[in-house]
Amino acid sequence: MSKKNESKVREPLFHIAKRTSMVWWKAWLIRGVAILASLVVCALIIVLLTKQNPLEVYASMFKGSFGTKRKVWILLQNMAILLCISLAVTPAFKMRFWNLGAEGQVLIGGLASAACMFYIGDRLPNLLLILIMFAASILGGIIWGVIPAYFKAKWNTNESLFTLMMNYIAIQLVSFAIMVWVPSGSSVMGVINSSTSAGWIPDLFGQKYLFNILVVAAVTALMFVYLKYSKHGYELSVVGESENTARYIGINVKKVIIRTMVLSGAVCGLAGFLLVSGTNHTISKTLAGGNGFTAIMVSWLAKFNPILMILTSFLIVFLQRGAGEIATNFRLNESVADILTGVIIFFIIGCEFFINYEIKSTRAKHKEGK
Repeated sequence: MSKKNESKVREPLFHIAKRTSMVWWKAWLIRGVAILASLVVCALIIVLLTKQNPLEVYASMFKGSFGTKRKVWILLQNMAILLCISLAVTPAFKMRFWNLGAEGQVLIGGLASAACMFYIGDRLPNLLLILIMFAASILGGIIWGVIPAYFKAKWNTNESLFTLMMNYIAIQLVSFAIMVWVPSGSSVMGVINSSTSAGWIPDLFGQKYLFNILVVAAVTALMFVYLKYSKHGYELSVVGESENTARYIGINVKKVIIRTMVLSGAVCGLAGFLLVSGTNHTISKTLAGGNGFTAIMVSWLAKFNPILMILTSFLIVFLQRGAGEIATNFRLNESVADILTGVIIFFIIGCEFFINYEIKSTRAKHKEGK
């Protein structure tokens, strides 16, 4: 066969290679450039769709979070709850246990608190009632987290589907409880114990949300130490890398799976307690507000680092509140605000590709070989 008839394999001009590491300041520089690029794209979208001045829209977004003292506190409260749920899913995700059931675990925790407020709210001193609510919420979250963990450890079931379906069961349990507690059939639970404030976390230094923020700050510090410096944190990391390796070095994989989901469920239950006792003073099917799924993105963007999650949770909440302010001030369809938020998040997620991978020229490679 002649050489002319031989098929030549053409190498691509470029190929993608995984980076071994990147200096931290370069990674954050890439993220900063991505955010600036997203703002430019959003400005073009604003001009094309709404004919508004992009600078005025961005100023409105900023005012939506920092325009008044009350808005700042609401921002910090929303950020604290999102951060709390993000901390809850992080140990499981680091272990490669894909816990999609944070919404349900928060709901069950909140339902346990609401039940305590409804049934024994007028029988106990407020401090004792709050402690019982706290314990009940933690226990409720643990139960809802351990059920799929046990099935995963025992029979290797698919934890993603299992935890996802547990969300719907939790929603129906909350709906049933509201139907029992609200005889009018309105399916809306009003403020519980509005006349006595039984089970309500009292204001701290005159601020309604300060207690929640301080509790989540403490949980963040503890979770950072747990994951980075404790034996349990090391074991769940090893299980996440390779279950076979974990078994080889003597780690009880089943025990680690269940123990980690106990922790995740407990922190989700804590979030439910804070929402019911410290924020809403009631229960509803939308108690978690979608944060159980948003928390996955917060945790992933921070690379499972609890300290970095403070920044990522702030960014997400800032964008959410800013989008709402834009829709209100400029009388825009909420979809426009959601588009702007989606574009910014898309750029932030997309820039992680350039942090983890590099694009190399095949020709340059051949020149180096010569």
